[in-house]
Amino acid sequence: MRSELFAQENLPKQSNERYLLQNSQTLRIGLGPDVLAAKGSMIAYRGNVSFEHESAGSIGKLAKKIVTSENLSLMRVSGQGEVYFAEQAGYINLMHLENEGISVNARNLLAFDTTLQWDINRTKGAGMMSGGLFNTTLGGTGTVAIVAVGLVTVLDCSQGPVYVDSDAAVCWSANLSPTVQSSMSARSLIRGGSGEALQQVFSGPGFVVVQAYEWAPVPTS
Repeated sequence: MRSELFAQENLPKQSNERYLLQNSQTLRIGLGPDVLAAKGSMIAYRGNVSFEHESAGSIGKLAKKIVTSENLSLMRVSGQGEVYFAEQAGYINLMHLENEGISVNARNLLAFDTTLQWDINRTKGAGMMSGGLFNTTLGGTGTVAIVAVGLVTVLDCSQGPVYVDSDAAVCWSANLSPTVQSSMSARSLIRGGSGEALQQVFSGPGFVVVQAYEWAPVPTS
């Protein structure tokens, strides 16, 4: 079948950019330097490319993966060519970090440059809230691709406190220390509540990204 039968928007875009959005739900990355990506996110590739499990790299990281619910499973993609990534038709966003960091939910992490350092860290200021207690932190200089269910909204936390349902939080500036607020009164508790009992509160210079979807809590057993 001839490719001319398809609309131009369905054909690969021509660009020398390393990270290129083929469309809002498909990412093309040009290899040379290796890239780390979520396991199972490759949908196609051209060239001489290899995929290998990426270990935690240190006993500390491995221990954190075992004892936390931050289920970060990465593969190292190397070689020469181009690789297409997607994750359950989620919407992909690109972020370029310049000697800065973000805290991101592992379920929203699609791919990132190996120039970035990553670790699993306790969410600052989160206390013992259910869910979102641990996040993956990325820092340094390089590009990160995040994937969200639906379109994301980026909220500026320097303009005043931003209250976020933790199950909808995608990522935020690593310098922010979210606190936890309960909006449920004793009367609401007796009546069954609204389902919006706890929120993370972000304040200060930085941003928080939310998606149009709330993740189901990760089982603890």
